[in-house]
Amino acid sequence: MGKANIRIRINETEYSCEVKTSMTLLQFIRDIAALTGTKSGCENGECGACTVLLDGRPVRSCIILAVEANGGNVTTVEALAQGEELHPLQRSFIEHGAVQCGFCIPGMLMASKALLDEDPEPTEEEVRYALGGHVCRCGGYRAMADAVSAAAKYPVKRN
Repeated sequence: MGKANIRIRINETEYSCEVKTSMTLLQFIRDIAALTGTKSGCENGECGACTVLLDGRPVRSCIILAVEANGGNVTTVEALAQGEELHPLQRSFIEHGAVQCGFCIPGMLMASKALLDEDPEPTEEEVRYALGGHVCRCGGYRAMADAVSAAAKYPVKRN
């Protein structure tokens, strides 16, 4: 197995190190950056639990190699809250009862953030499309979609 030196900025912190070329972005986030909010679910890009933003776009970090993210800017769920102040999406998920077991929530939040960053007033169909492909074992899809739609209406700046 080969190795490569890479540099990735995660939540405004730069990480520079040598990694195996087979290391996924998910492994880099959890093992090198020690950020465990991003979940490892299916490890083949199907469930969405590992969704992060790479240069502002939602990606499944379990199927992207860390070397592919070299020079990139990654945002994980840990970056949403500002100190004790929850992000509007986080508040809305709580208020709408959209958090059950919580395993899928980091990926759902990051996909939702990408949607609201691109379109601050999405339609219900756009919300459903953005959350499509994310697996919730508890079946809380309706509450999640409602939470995203409600968060779009919050008069608070979305970071």
